[in-house]
Amino acid sequence: MNFWTQVSRVILTRRYTILILIAAFTCFLASQMQYMRFSNTEANLLPENHKINIEYDKFLELFGEEGNLIILAASDSTIFTPKKFNAWNSLSKQLDSISEVDFTIAVGDIKKLKKNTKDQRFDLEPLYNKIPETIEDVLKIKTELFENLPFFDNFLFNKKSGTIRTVVYLKKEIVNTTARKDFVLNVLNPTIEQFEKDHNINIRVSGMPYIRTMNAKNIIDEIGLFVSLALGVTALIFFFFFRSIRATFITLLVVSIGVIWAFGIIGLFRYEITVLMALIPPLIIVIGVPNAIFLINKYQQEIKKHGNQAKSLQRVISKVGNATLMTNVTTASGFATFIFTKSQLLREFGTIASINILGIFILALFIIPIMYSFMPLPKEKHLKHLERKWIDAIVKWMESIVRNHRISVYIATIILMIVSINGVYMIKVSGSIIEDMPQGEEFFKDIIFFEEEFGGIMPLEIIIDTKSEKGVMKLSTLKRMNELNETIDEIPQLSKSISVLNLVKYSKQAFYGGNPKYYQLPTNQEKNWILSYTKNSTSNDNLMDNFVDSTGQYARITTFMKDIGTDKMELIEERLQQKIDKEFPIEDYNVTMTGKALVFLKGTNFLIHNLMISLSLAILLIAIFMAFLFRSFRMILISLIPNIFPLLITAGLMGYLGIPIKPSTILVFSIAFGISVDDTIHFLAKYRQELKANNWRIKQSVYNALRETGVSMFYTSIVLFFGFLVFTVSSFGGTIALGGLVSVTLLLAMASNLLLLPSLLLSLEKSIANKEIFKEPTLDILTTKDDNIDK
Repeated sequence: MNFWTQVSRVILTRRYTILILIAAFTCFLASQMQYMRFSNTEANLLPENHKINIEYDKFLELFGEEGNLIILAASDSTIFTPKKFNAWNSLSKQLDSISEVDFTIAVGDIKKLKKNTKDQRFDLEPLYNKIPETIEDVLKIKTELFENLPFFDNFLFNKKSGTIRTVVYLKKEIVNTTARKDFVLNVLNPTIEQFEKDHNINIRVSGMPYIRTMNAKNIIDEIGLFVSLALGVTALIFFFFFRSIRATFITLLVVSIGVIWAFGIIGLFRYEITVLMALIPPLIIVIGVPNAIFLINKYQQEIKKHGNQAKSLQRVISKVGNATLMTNVTTASGFATFIFTKSQLLREFGTIASINILGIFILALFIIPIMYSFMPLPKEKHLKHLERKWIDAIVKWMESIVRNHRISVYIATIILMIVSINGVYMIKVSGSIIEDMPQGEEFFKDIIFFEEEFGGIMPLEIIIDTKSEKGVMKLSTLKRMNELNETIDEIPQLSKSISVLNLVKYSKQAFYGGNPKYYQLPTNQEKNWILSYTKNSTSNDNLMDNFVDSTGQYARITTFMKDIGTDKMELIEERLQQKIDKEFPIEDYNVTMTGKALVFLKGTNFLIHNLMISLSLAILLIAIFMAFLFRSFRMILISLIPNIFPLLITAGLMGYLGIPIKPSTILVFSIAFGISVDDTIHFLAKYRQELKANNWRIKQSVYNALRETGVSMFYTSIVLFFGFLVFTVSSFGGTIALGGLVSVTLLLAMASNLLLLPSLLLSLEKSIANKEIFKEPTLDILTTKDDNIDK
């Protein structure tokens, strides 16, 4: 007895046991959903032992977490009125009193360095002693701040625009925990909203902890939206094709259980919900519905043919189940290739996706036949869709093209390939932290505001190891740092830097009575006097902590980078490295660049490289799979060409439309290839059955395969097209690009598999008309012993 005949017998005779087992396993996975957790840390795209990660970890060890700043800004001239000015500073004190906040710095907190000649030290005194009561008082403070305190320029104010800022330092230990999320959503946001309401001032908010929290909230909000839309859209299309509430209900039952399994397996593995992981539940719906279409369509075809329910269900499992297994295995393999990358983010995504794709196949194979076994035979109206004139006309048109216009198909293919290859050369690589964020959200607009006003929000750190204790405060080191600082200031994509230089320059200004023209590095003669004042200052340690380590060997220069993409970031990195190499001799200094901006740049390039490897692995796996099935190099080429061709067109479109290669768009190719090859397998499986039934007459077999599989392939491609199109309603640019590009690619793959694939089979019929290709034992899984019954 054939393997699939045995499987069908087990499913139909032990249906109660199977349903109980599915229900029990579903309940178990539902209980695991409580362990799902949303990521509180930034996705690290690099392996832990990568050189960039090691350097970044060393920086954190020296200076602590860099991403703990939340910045508030007001760009409103009315802020410089007594009531609003005092309220702004009171807001800072209110936030400072909250347990999650380490400390805050606002204009009202500014302490000026004052030269104490008697004790030969610098003292700290408030910017103003009494709360301003008149507009003149406020304007006097503003003048003092903007004209005489360049140390705070671009930190607490923008002199050109009049914007002022408050900097909130979160406690470093909560930055990567749920406490950060709770603080932002439940404390900070309501406090700011109330302030805006009370004082009619629009407050801009940014900083990495804030951006990460608001971005994660959007991801969480969209999971429910995607699942609902995917269920709704696929159910509507399914009902439109089948016009059967019963069939639609069964399909929704299967994919709904599949969604529970998806969430449960994420919880079971204790993985975090990331942007990629959030795509899996709706992805399972979109992939699960085509399984149902093939199975239900075959069942209805069999019912119409002979009206025997038992035989129909047995044939559904034995004749479509095997091909559906193959398609799901290839799709799962496409996702499983991510497991072989060195990126934890991709490994987790590939693991969960591949497991769930096989899971949704098992659910469809078991539940659909079992549910129909409890139900009466479909009515005549439920079978009418099999004879719809419009779908029949589409299939006849495709057959006509394949029969009479194959040369036109090849010419069109070649032209599209040439045009697409030209487009491929226009593709750019881009890695941007904010490019894929929801651009309609207020926090995104605030990011753009801070970029324009203060030069960016992505920290770029330069660590200078002087190789000797207290080497930082040598004037030679400070001068070298100043040269590097001037280069940073010349780069428009970088903000003004913050380092020990600012403090040294401010010390000289204070030494000369606060005159801003002396805000510069001291000379050799001045240095000893000024540093002696600095050493005697009680405030020295507090001021120095953020700029120099406790030994005085390491200094940091912090600048903030605009979100400019990886290509420009690489140019900036190269320019800075040239300056570093020139100013800091390698025998005396060890200078490294790090920070979140650089880690993300390197991570993006690393991820794109790994995704290209993943795509190559997917193509290789499918080629090996086809070789296993057909034992023919020609058949491998024939099966791969119709699936690689749509990927080429999509890549060309990306070039022409200016869509860059980035983590979200490179995923398109692996996902689309793994899914589109399903149609090839369905067609070739049916083609193989027809060859045996028609005594190896290739032309007749191709046309028969096209007629029978054409309808199901058309249905599934439409469902997949609109299913992935659901992702375009996302507020995330990467998800929109992913959904739109996969939809287009799968539509192209359908046309390629229904026109180019049969054309190639007919044109190369003499080359492939070899029974040995199809008589290998490995191909027995694609057919059953009752193939001849349809004759």
